[in-house]
This record gives sequence, structure tokens and C-alpha cells, in this order.
Amino acid sequence: MSANEKGAGMSQLTKQENKVLELVVKAKSNKEIARDLGISPSTVKRHMENILGKLHLKNRIAAAVYAITTENCPLHISETKKAA
Repeated sequence: MSANEKGAGMSQLTKQENKVLELVVKAKSNKEIARDLGISPSTVKRHMENILGKLHLKNRIAAAVYAITTENCPLHISETKKAA
């Protein structure tokens, strides 16, 4: 998958799904994400299912790696950020 295709996948996510993914990248559990966003854990689970489906990924670890390595993603870690 090219960087452009990866970026296009991220644009399919809703604002709330992006918030959930940002917290997944920070290694938060569904319960912690639910508390932070003021939603139920089952809603977080549904958002994760949607994220995985839209991005064609198998699990939350793959979603976190995808988010961190996708250049068009606001969660992307550039080489300059890694060095800091």
C-alpha cells in the first residue's frame, strides 16, 4: 500500500474514530478511552471495529502502527520527532 493510499484510508475515519485511534496509539485500553471521551466501552469497541474495517486491519496494534507510520496522519511520527 502506498503512502497516498494509507492517507486516503485515514480520511475515511470520522472525527470520533480518529480520537479513539489517537488514544489507542497511546496504549490506552477501551475502558480508559471510554472514560477520556465520555462514551461507553461498547461504543469504543464499535469505533475500533469501524476503524479496523475501514483501514482493512486485523487488530488494534496494527491500527496503532498504521497511524504512526502514515505520513498524512496527524499522529505520524516523523524522523525529526523521533530524534527529539
